[in-house]
Formats: sequence, C-alpha cells, structure tokens
Amino acid sequence: MRRRVTSGGSGGRRRIFAAPIAVTIAVAAIVTAVPAATPGASAQESAPYDEQLLRLAEILGALHHLRPLCGADGEAQAWRDQMTALVEAEQPSPERRRRLVERFNHAYRGFTETHRSCTDTARTLITRYTAEGAALAQEVVVRWGRS
Repeated sequence: MRRRVTSGGSGGRRRIFAAPIAVTIAVAAIVTAVPAATPGASAQESAPYDEQLLRLAEILGALHHLRPLCGADGEAQAWRDQMTALVEAEQPSPERRRRLVERFNHAYRGFTETHRSCTDTARTLITRYTAEGAALAQEVVVRWGRS
C-alpha cells in the first residue's frame, strides 16, 4: 500500500481530533463483548448486527485515510489494525469476511480519490464518523454483547 504524504492543516484544528480514541475503545469493546459467529457457518448466514458491522467497516476505512491526511501521522495503520482485530474477533465465514473487507476498502479508496488534502470537509467527516463509529460499536455491544 502506498502512503500519501501531506501537510496536516493548522495546529489549532488538530485538537478537535482527540475523539477518535472513542472509536478505538468501542471497537475493542465489540471484540471482547460480542460472541463470534459460529465457525464454519454457511456463507449465506449472517449475524443480526451485520449491517452495523458493515457500516463500521466503512467508517474505519474512511478514517484510515482521513486521520493521517489531517495530521494524525501516528495513526497510519491504527484504523486498519482496528479492522483486522474486528474481523479476527468476529471469525466470519469467508463471504461475510469478504463483505467486511470490501466495505473497508471501498471507503478507503473512495476517500483517497475525493480527499487529497486536509480540508474543513475532511475534518468535519472525521468528527462525524468518529461519533457514528463509537455509537455503532456501543449499540452492537449493548444489544448483542455477552451477558
């Protein structure tokens, strides 16, 4: 994978990006609290929270591009690592795994094409996606987590 080197915008604006840790914590909660799907399940089988996981995969893919673009250079692999941990914990069937990975990659590629520098729009998307990702992860844990 090629890594794009860009400037990160003004220092004052970087402070608003402390919140992505909430997504990381929330993904970690899913990894530890939600039981994995049954290994060897049919490729057609899905978990009741698949739509939430697919959306979370998109958000992680978007953040994988946007956060480093806007100056969070230390996070270059953090979002991909979060996605890997999520997939490994979920232990999806090959078809479910393919769908999750496709969503991550689709979002990542789409944002690399549309956001080539850190703009106000990119910063707004980071804020929105961080909040949405944390909320989705919390919903999955609360609704389908282990009792």
